Amino acid sequence: MSATTTLSPKAVIFDAYGTLFDVHSVVAAAEQMFPGHGDALSQLWRQKQIEYAQLRTASDPAGARYQPFWNITLDALRFAARKLGLPLNAAGEKRLMDEYACLSAFPDVLPALRQLRTIRGGSGGTSGDARIGLAILSNGNPQMLDIAVKSAGMSGMFDHVLSVDAVRAFKPAPASYALGTGAFGAAPREIVFVSSNGWDACGANWFGYTVFWLNRQGVPAEELGVTAHGTGRSMSDLIAFIANHIDNHTSPAKTARKAGKHEHR
Repeated sequence: MSATTTLSPKAVIFDAYGTLFDVHSVVAAAEQMFPGHGDALSQLWRQKQIEYAQLRTASDPAGARYQPFWNITLDALRFAARKLGLPLNAAGEKRLMDEYACLSAFPDVLPALRQLRTIRGGSGGTSGDARIGLAILSNGNPQMLDIAVKSAGMSGMFDHVLSVDAVRAFKPAPASYALGTGAFGAAPREIVFVSSNGWDACGANWFGYTVFWLNRQGVPAEELGVTAHGTGRSMSDLIAFIANHIDNHTSPAKTARKAGKHEHR
């Protein structure tokens, strides 16, 4: 794990797909339908899903070409199946889209969220500070996120579940990231933004967030001239990163108490 510290965080905002939810948990169903092609279908489906979302926003930031993420996900599935020459019929589409609606959470997510909900720090790391806020900020439209959060057992874990649908602009558009600062009334650097997607981590960094890149796959960093403030392979690395921020930004009173203890040893 690597880390550089800025401010004690007031909130932690998570990307959803690929970060909390395993987008490739559809592979088992895809493999049953198309033996030998499940992984390839899942990989290409995800690639086109991201491309289509970004193309729609890049081509018209005002949102005229915006489509809900569910629609884009279906379009991406249809393309991927055609590209791979797979006979995907209406029943097959429904089965795979139903799988996508209820993606599995990564095993380390729920324990880490429970732990994060106990951490207090917000404005300096003293014991009297408020609990750190938790949120999702996702390309997913509200209905997708509601189903995903409930099916993964995450109901009640987050203060906000934010969808870019509100601004009709997909990440990495600045308007999408601004949903997080608006929700918490905080400056970008006072919020830790967590994503497993390298492009998303870069976009959040450009916006000004304190970024933790949850590099689950151990892939190289994007060549975009930006570096995440912290990196790790698991949610336990994120917990350590948050704790490091709080420990390094204690209040003057707490610092003085610590110093006094050392002097009287």
